[in-house]
Amino acid sequence: MIKILFICYGNICRSPMAEFIMKDFVKKAGMEVQFHIESAATSTEEIGNPVYPLARRKLAEHHIDCAGKTARQLRKDDYERFDFLIGMDHGNFRDMQRICGGDPMGKIHLLMDFTDHPGDVADPWYTRDFETTWNDIVAGCKGFLQQLEQKNH
Repeated sequence: MIKILFICYGNICRSPMAEFIMKDFVKKAGMEVQFHIESAATSTEEIGNPVYPLARRKLAEHHIDCAGKTARQLRKDDYERFDFLIGMDHGNFRDMQRICGGDPMGKIHLLMDFTDHPGDVADPWYTRDFETTWNDIVAGCKGFLQQLEQKNH
């Protein structure tokens, strides 16, 4: 089983969008049982809060349900529990390294590094542009799945 943890600052916009988009992709590909997918925050600001309403709405537009998801913080032991820890931006990347105590096994990545335009996933908390964020996350998740498939063949 491949265990993936998506991470952003608050775990109410980008990382839960990535979690549920990836769950949707693997379900549609008939690979649900091969994956365990979650998301978490680098901060404590939103712990226990549900997915941000505009992020929930963007997922719902694509018939993706995120009901029941609440924000949680990344913990050091997540590094051992997950195969991939995937951050949304360079700030998350630095915080992930700090919280996990480094990255000796090469598990920490940026989502956009799996695309042909590396960088940060647009943060809709500031931009209110959930469409750009959606497009970034879809591209990153597709690229990540393609890379996993290439490694397994």
